Amino acid sequence: QVRLVQSGGGSVQAGGSLTLSCAASGLVFTMVNWTWYRQAPGKQRELVATISSSGTTDYPDAVKGRFTISRHYPQNRVTLQMNSLKVEDTANYYCQTRWKQRDFWGQGTQVTVSS
Repeated sequence: QVRLVQSGGGSVQAGGSLTLSCAASGLVFTMVNWTWYRQAPGKQRELVATISSSGTTDYPDAVKGRFTISRHYPQNRVTLQMNSLKVEDTANYYCQTRWKQRDFWGQGTQVTVSS
């Protein structure tokens, strides 16, 4: 049974940093791609970072240079380091992966950035 359990997040002032973590079990960690998404109230879900099974990372322009996605093996953990946070980064953040043709999601973690 695949489980993704998130931790981290919270409240921070603009310019601060937070790290989100996603602990995975029930799959072969190194064989899947990982993605972090976020969704703010009233807005569509948006992708904020991906890391492929080969370790290639990609970010949208909105977070490039500020966010870093990393895999940690054998801890089977994916992290999202968020620096220079902005008010517009406020959202609920989710980790996601696809295993055996099914999508799996973490439970979500709230990040609130105040001015």
